[in-house]
Amino acid sequence: MSDSATEPVLKAVNITKNFAAVKALRGVDLELHAGEVIGLIGDNGAGKSTLVKVLAGALLPDTGEIYVDGEPLVLHDPSIARATGVETVFQDLALIPTLDIAENVFLNRELRKERGVFSWLRFMDRSRMRAEVQAGFDRMKLKLPSTKTKVSALSGGQRQAVAIARAVLWGSHIVIMDEPSAALGVYQTEIVLSFVERLRDQGVAVIFISHNMPQVLRVSDRVVVMRLGQVVGDLPADGTTPSDLVGYMTGALGGSDATAEVAP
Repeated sequence: MSDSATEPVLKAVNITKNFAAVKALRGVDLELHAGEVIGLIGDNGAGKSTLVKVLAGALLPDTGEIYVDGEPLVLHDPSIARATGVETVFQDLALIPTLDIAENVFLNRELRKERGVFSWLRFMDRSRMRAEVQAGFDRMKLKLPSTKTKVSALSGGQRQAVAIARAVLWGSHIVIMDEPSAALGVYQTEIVLSFVERLRDQGVAVIFISHNMPQVLRVSDRVVVMRLGQVVGDLPADGTTPSDLVGYMTGALGGSDATAEVAP
């Protein structure tokens, strides 16, 4: 777990976002440190999706500031977020089933052969790509089938692991996971949760969005609860129960001056 005295790798200050008359985010503050997993929860309409899109660079906030590694940034495009080390793994994963694991990790960043008779044709250097991907998996202690395996042959949990590993291998030290265990079986879910725990041990900062409270409490250091566009709870996972989280989500605990508008 991170030291709270260190500079946060990601900091959001007073983030607001309105969609016409709907106040989707109402002054949201959030801090994330290296080697820390934050669970982000809330009922439908709490504003989680809007906040994730703001942090991913897909939406500009109306007001507020975002800092990455202490530097103020305007994340007006997902490519800018990725370039600064913020990677979001959405539920669709953006993997191509007909390509193998290594080809998916190197998608749009393919290595080309630089030597040999036909080097001018710029063929992909699949051997080097596979070797680099396997070395990265070994560093993360991630056990997956051969990097030559087509993604179509992987389980749901293995596909999630590939998508998350791709984000980390490309230098992202802040990973936002949007419902990574949704629609997965017990064994597949264990692959993803164990991988999240290993990322924390390796100093990667993670925001873990899920409706599954036991999973959130298992992998998280802190749980941030949103309700009607506001943060209504920021709780240590240790000692917090699912009943506590339900209380904050429903307004029975924590309190909120938000009205009953629904956030996207």
